Amino acid sequence: MSGVDLLKEDEMKLKANGERLWNSLMEMAKIGPGERGGNRRLALTDEDIEGRSLFREWVEEAGCTIRQDTMGNIFARRNGKNPDAPPVLSGSHLDTQPSGGRFDGILGVLGALEVVRSLNDYGIETKSPIEVAVWTNEEGARFPPAMMGSGVFAGVLKQEEIYANQDPDGITVEHELRRTGQLGSVPCETFPINAYYELHIEQGPVLENENTSIGVVTGGQGAVWNHITLHGQGSHAGTTPMNYRRDPMMGASIIITELREIIRKHSTAVCTVGRLETYPSSINTIPSRVFFTVDTRHPDQEKLMQFNEDLKNLVNTVCSSEGLENEFSIVQINPSVEFHQDCINIVRNSAQSLGYSHRDIVSGAGHDACYLNDVAPTGMIFIPCDNGLSHDEAENTSPEQVAAGADVLLNSVLASAGS
Repeated sequence: MSGVDLLKEDEMKLKANGERLWNSLMEMAKIGPGERGGNRRLALTDEDIEGRSLFREWVEEAGCTIRQDTMGNIFARRNGKNPDAPPVLSGSHLDTQPSGGRFDGILGVLGALEVVRSLNDYGIETKSPIEVAVWTNEEGARFPPAMMGSGVFAGVLKQEEIYANQDPDGITVEHELRRTGQLGSVPCETFPINAYYELHIEQGPVLENENTSIGVVTGGQGAVWNHITLHGQGSHAGTTPMNYRRDPMMGASIIITELREIIRKHSTAVCTVGRLETYPSSINTIPSRVFFTVDTRHPDQEKLMQFNEDLKNLVNTVCSSEGLENEFSIVQINPSVEFHQDCINIVRNSAQSLGYSHRDIVSGAGHDACYLNDVAPTGMIFIPCDNGLSHDEAENTSPEQVAAGADVLLNSVLASAGS
């Protein structure tokens, strides 16, 4: 029986090789091991390049051709019956957080590789080509901003500006692209794309708590990142009475506490203070300066921007009452996203045809898919992760959940690519 006959006979019920995918995930996890079972492969470090090299080896073994663009994004192509047709893309990223897990991003890349491997096993030649994408520096942990490679690809970020961005040691993106041999010759710009699918762990507790196998992602929350610096007067901790102090740490504590109360009034909104730094950092000195970050997220873009206007007003009010000055800057805005209805329906139908429990869900995190949505019909697939944990070495999921996600991805990609 040919692959095409098989597809017609058992449409939307093909299964990927979940055991092979799990083994690939565990093999990739050996590169850049963390201290607690996770991974550390910051973008464009030697560990990241080692992971990319292993990926290249695997896709070449699967019969793919490779090209790399000027942002270091990798595209591994499995040709179709019509090589001139817009390809179906699927992928994610291989870089991790400083103390990251084994699945965030990596599952999307190796899940897409498993789609190619499974189609090879079934002997199915798709009408449209299929490309596995590795996007450079999705995490933004070493170089700001997050989703760097996909952002330039989609035309949201400017390559010349991104090239000049530096890591904490003053090393630029362009320098590392050249040093590591990741500066490709293909211009980093969009091209016609049939559809884009991304498989990912949820990074939250909803699917696990509801005992649901598949999240059909309908869109993503918008996010705004703020850098805030409060300036006061440094002084001796023991000799300065409380009522004479201009203490930026006290101002920061008031702002952070009151912001939490504002956000709590809106059930779908979240905010996070991820960095808090004092200067000088001395136990017996009132700091003269405090820097902190605020990450706010909401699926409604208008409400999100209103939250950040409220935050700015709160900072000004507190500084006025505490005798402080401030610097307030928005460093990144990721608008809320609604994925393409056709792709959403394909993911939902794939999960249903395979018999997997599923629910619609909105992503609370940013993903490369959010930028791809600007230039191509886009859909995402979530699987549960233990305790909803991610961006931590404790991040985990199961072989069965990985296999279910790969099955849905395989059938979704095939539905768009045709046979």
